[in-house]
Amino acid sequence: VAQHFHATVKLQKEWCTTDLCRKHGMSDATFYTWRAKYGGMDTSIMKRMKELEEKNRRLKMYAEERIKAEIVQEALQNKF
Repeated sequence: VAQHFHATVKLQKEWCTTDLCRKHGMSDATFYTWRAKYGGMDTSIMKRMKELEEKNRRLKMYAEERIKAEIVQEALQNKF
C-alpha cells in the first residue's frame, strides 16, 4: 500500500487525480483519504505505523478477553 500510494502521489503531478485514480483502480475518495493519512510519511514510517496498529488491535483483543475472564471468575466466586 505504501509504495503504491507514494507512486500515485508522484504521478499526480503529471496526471489529473481522476485519471490517476481510474488508472490505479481506486476512487477519488480513497486517494484523498490516503493522502490525508499518509501524505507526509515515507514508506518505513508507514510500515511501522501499520505494525503498531496491528499490535494495538491484538492488545485490545487480549484486554477484552481478560476482562471477560475476570467477570466470569467473579461470578463463580459469588455463587459459592
